[in-house]
Amino acid sequence: MKKGDHLFLIDGSGFIFRAFHALPPLTRKSDGLPVGAVSGFCNMLWKLLTDARDTSVGVTPTHLAVIFDYSSKTFRKELYPEYKANRSAPPEELVPQFGLIRQATRAFNLPCIETEGFEADDIIATYARAAEAIGADVTIVSSDKDLMQLVTTSVHMYDSMKDKQIGIPDVIEKWGVPPEKMIDLQSLTGDSTDNVPGIPGIGPKTAAQLLEEFGDLDTLLARAEEIKQVKRRENIVANADRARLSRQLVTLKTDVPLDMPLDALVLEKQDGPKLIGFLKAMEFTTLTRRVAEACDCDAGAIEAAPVQVERGDAAHGPDVDTQETPLSGEAGAVASSSAPKPTTVSVTTGDPTPADLAAARAAAFAGQKIDHSAYETIGDLAALERWIAAARETGLVAFDTETTSLDPMQAEFVGFSLAIADNTRAPGSTDIRAAYVPLGHRTGGEDLFSDGLKLAEGQIPMQEALAALKELLEDPSILKVAQNLKYDYLLMRRYGIVIQGFDDTMLISYVLDAGKSNHGMDGLSERWLGHTPIAYKDVAGSGKSSVTFDRVAIDKATAYAAEDADVTLRLWMVLKPRLAAEQLTRIYERLERPLVPVLADMEERGITIDRQILSRLSGELAQKAAAFEDEIYELAGERFNIGSPKQLGDILFGRMGLSGGSKTKTGQWSTSAQVLEDLAAEGAPLPRKIVDWRQLTKLKSTYTDALPGYVHPETKRVHTSYSLAATTTGRLSSSEPNLQNIPVRTAEGRKIRTAFIASQGHKLLSADYSQIELRVLAHVADIPQLRQAFADGIDIHAMTASEMFGVPVEGMPSEVRRRAKAINFGIIYGISAFGLANQLGIERSEAGDYIKKYFERFPGIRDYMDSTKAFAREHGYVETIFGRRAHYPEIKSSNPSMRAFNERAAINAPIQGSAADIIRRAMIQIEPVLAKAGLGEKVRMLLQVHDELIFEVEDEAVDAAMPIIVETMEHASMPAVAMRVPLKVDARAALNWDEAH
Repeated sequence: MKKGDHLFLIDGSGFIFRAFHALPPLTRKSDGLPVGAVSGFCNMLWKLLTDARDTSVGVTPTHLAVIFDYSSKTFRKELYPEYKANRSAPPEELVPQFGLIRQATRAFNLPCIETEGFEADDIIATYARAAEAIGADVTIVSSDKDLMQLVTTSVHMYDSMKDKQIGIPDVIEKWGVPPEKMIDLQSLTGDSTDNVPGIPGIGPKTAAQLLEEFGDLDTLLARAEEIKQVKRRENIVANADRARLSRQLVTLKTDVPLDMPLDALVLEKQDGPKLIGFLKAMEFTTLTRRVAEACDCDAGAIEAAPVQVERGDAAHGPDVDTQETPLSGEAGAVASSSAPKPTTVSVTTGDPTPADLAAARAAAFAGQKIDHSAYETIGDLAALERWIAAARETGLVAFDTETTSLDPMQAEFVGFSLAIADNTRAPGSTDIRAAYVPLGHRTGGEDLFSDGLKLAEGQIPMQEALAALKELLEDPSILKVAQNLKYDYLLMRRYGIVIQGFDDTMLISYVLDAGKSNHGMDGLSERWLGHTPIAYKDVAGSGKSSVTFDRVAIDKATAYAAEDADVTLRLWMVLKPRLAAEQLTRIYERLERPLVPVLADMEERGITIDRQILSRLSGELAQKAAAFEDEIYELAGERFNIGSPKQLGDILFGRMGLSGGSKTKTGQWSTSAQVLEDLAAEGAPLPRKIVDWRQLTKLKSTYTDALPGYVHPETKRVHTSYSLAATTTGRLSSSEPNLQNIPVRTAEGRKIRTAFIASQGHKLLSADYSQIELRVLAHVADIPQLRQAFADGIDIHAMTASEMFGVPVEGMPSEVRRRAKAINFGIIYGISAFGLANQLGIERSEAGDYIKKYFERFPGIRDYMDSTKAFAREHGYVETIFGRRAHYPEIKSSNPSMRAFNERAAINAPIQGSAADIIRRAMIQIEPVLAKAGLGEKVRMLLQVHDELIFEVEDEAVDAAMPIIVETMEHASMPAVAMRVPLKVDARAALNWDEAH
């Protein structure tokens, strides 16, 4: 080696654990041998060798070695017997793969280095310093913080999963100290993973501050009495010897005796047949093909490559005697019966974080280019049946439908796509095949309205395809993976197929990352796969030139539709393992996935509306709005377009000169609802009239005028659509039409609810959780007064008023109770003194006094708020009582208003989210309970609106159904969470929604 050369030192032990934990289990088909870690390792190594110049490192190495740990018996164990004593034995399925990974390294024609008594990090440190002394550059392929002490201007680290080079500035940014102080920092903080003691209570930030103040560890320990914080000073003085011991443990050796000199690490050309032979023995089909293409080997050469695996160290394991790795076929035939006993090893790299695992999976797939030309168009039944048979063999298939409409209740079925994997358990060695099955594509005519359209040729007859599809989709032993499966579920129901056994990548993403990003397929694909899918407009056009999907040419449709299934399957492989890694499987399996068929049933059922009532209400609202308009013109002193923000702003802040105005980015005055509410609260009559007018006209346009247009032409009912993944907290939202936002506190809003009616011979039954968010607050914040009041069935708002204002509950004035109610609910949403003052029409100082007194009477609420904010700042998320996570990545924002908003949201999320989870559990449980009671055909759940469920019940079944529904809802949290506060549900039945509420 000489000056100017570039040495890559790969942390082989780190590669092993990243590969193993990042991917789902994989076994060799021929004999069941676990090979998932071997597969991931080989793919990571191949990608590094072939793409090094195109990474952030930007060079191809001249020298390279893969370094492994030899065993757990190192000099550090002799120094400190408890070193890494907390490490559990490696998983049983990983043990036989240690030796195979070393064989893989040699098959790649790379030096495979380990030294008894030392860890891989020590060997890496020795090579790095030796190469640096010659004048060579060094790249350590690892993200392990233990190696960051080695970083210099000529020694860098490289995180291959994130394609990120780590230099001196990166170490400083991450840890607050330069690389040369990493040893001292780790001496102070210790390392729970390796059982390095450190000084208790000293974290990285504190350690960095101390080192910045005192310079180094020795100086800090010598001058510890100068530390101002009493507890910190006493702690450091008492544990100085622990810090010194930790320094010995974390300092890497740079003088390990090396059996292989630097010159021997020169990067040799790949031995194609040797590598292909190993990959064939492992049955890694995809990687075998890639290697063959890169080595310019034809099919004959691949076939002729000897299938062989060494026996000698095939079962490297962790300080235990293990059996030799069983091989199959030719690989087993070449094994020597007199092979030496395996050497024992232990991988001592730190456990990967969930982010590491996600990055590893994403990197594995990001390296696989999606090839649209490989997609197949299935045009005959025999081909479709072959694909279904392949799906049955693997037990996994991605599925997606193509239709003529976003409304599954009215869409026509045009075709569907499938994606299957030759090996579904290891992204690095997976062949994903995708195809599209056109069923209803039409040709002919010049435009959408032309006559003469006919089915395009080369399509399977609809009924034959549906019969084959039914066998696939209704087979619970085959996992169907889809993105936003509820749409496909509802569509298939209309065609007589009930999908069983499924996963939804949108919901998996939602459970994992609610609040971080959206969960649409395109965004997920770009984020996790580095791939931008074909846009719908690119195949169907946009604007006036757009066509429905049945008019898209089949070849274009195949590329678009098959890609959807392909991407969905890849996303599943990337995201699904994260559920277990981040301990969120229970949330997905108990709160998300089971709700899909429940909501699909509700959407399919719909609800009846009375058009005559809506028509009459439209007329009434129009008259009231006209009366408001006259009053508005009189107050303004002129006629103007009330719906024009510009004209309204000019009148309020220009001609009338009202205070508190602000301009938008376009230079116009802001006339938002909040601006008008603030002005109204200050006594300005015109803004109040504008607010009232806007509410009336919105009710008219959004509901009384619009609802009749949503009536389905065949069912004669309104079918809303529920979104499971639209909010951060877990609340459902509805659209087309949105039934969540019909106001219930105004007379006009309640009148609109009278238009939702029961069908002949039925009643609408409304079951509504009473004050559920206050009950959850009393539970999570553990407020004794609130808990007791709910347990005793006392009016919670009257009790609060009595506690705060010293007024007896009996005979309490309604105004006093109203103020307590406003505070009770306002506190949950982080209301400010300004907001409470506006709501109650009082001075801000008086509102501030109310809030201050509230916290004095209920100190547990302030404690809950403070602890929740602290948790959110530390972790970036908060959790519901069931463990659902709501992420707030901007909670540390430097923008004060953004930070404050996120803090308020983080405080509210565990309360609102827990309430949402409870009603989700109730929705999942109710219909099975009703069916068990013999009421399954007589009671149908139709709507969910916030804390309320609406059912349509046969007249004679109301009395039997009501107590069952109430009982199920009130105990929905059990057995997962035992509430400290009883849940209460109010239920009524009537002919319309308003009377039932």
